[in-house]
Amino acid sequence: MQEIEVVMESSKKIALVAHDNKKADLLAWAKYNRDLLERHTLFATGTTGRVFEMELRLTVNRLMSGPLGGDQQIGAMIAKEELDFLIFFWDPLEPQPHDPDVKALLRMAVVWNIPTACNRASADFMISSPLMDRVYQRLVPDYETYTRRRISLRTEE
Repeated sequence: MQEIEVVMESSKKIALVAHDNKKADLLAWAKYNRDLLERHTLFATGTTGRVFEMELRLTVNRLMSGPLGGDQQIGAMIAKEELDFLIFFWDPLEPQPHDPDVKALLRMAVVWNIPTACNRASADFMISSPLMDRVYQRLVPDYETYTRRRISLRTEE
């Protein structure tokens, strides 16, 4: 499949998401990296965004709570090239009522080649990368051929 380049500006658009059991971990990570995060545009699902605003005094574009559609809002933003990064501290040991939404969100990040961190170590490596504060040409598959493919509408009787 052909690829196209999508420009990620030096100020990145970062989505921050955490399951309830991981919110404290994400907050601790964000406190440690606050100076780096404040140079970027932040988005977060409901409760996570509220906690970040209160605890870190950072501007956060808040979406709905994850189980109420926030995960899907972030997935849509990824598909519309409105996000550059996904930092999603999810809890692999706790069953989630919205597991299909979580899987769909992670799938969208992979489909659109969005850097994704699912734990503190990967988030540390991502945010400390020299690419973080530079313009970056992200390669994305050119899905135009997929969306233009011919579909047979003939039904068999």
